[in-house]
Amino acid sequence: MNIIRLTKEFNFEMAHALFGYDGACKNIHGHSYKLSVTIKGQPIVDSKNPKMGMVMDFTELKSIVKPIIEELDHATMINANTPHKKLVEKNMLFEKLVLVNYQPTCENILIDMAEYIQLRLPENILLHHLKLQETPSSFAEWFAEDNK
Repeated sequence: MNIIRLTKEFNFEMAHALFGYDGACKNIHGHSYKLSVTIKGQPIVDSKNPKMGMVMDFTELKSIVKPIIEELDHATMINANTPHKKLVEKNMLFEKLVLVNYQPTCENILIDMAEYIQLRLPENILLHHLKLQETPSSFAEWFAEDNK
């Protein structure tokens, strides 16, 4: 039995603000994010299957993650439970606003992404690892083995 890990990377631009934070990130600001999605499973051995030798077609993995990227790319994410929501809605500053029920830190965004992706993977494929890079030197990671 051979277990293989596959990784696909996705890029998106997004702004956010951390309400109540004690630093500059309390202000709306943007990042060039890079999301790495790593899955694991066994390669298909059925010689009649056109995907023989693949754990999962990269195109299929892309179709699972693509809705996340499309929702977040060039959006502004804020916590719906803070005054930021009222400020943004009142001024109509942003057309693409993503409201979440958590502080939109790199860590919390990653947890949200993991839940979304896990629900959509085929039964024989496991989400192994996610990495969300917020800046060239700062990132958060999620591992399935840590979240059982």
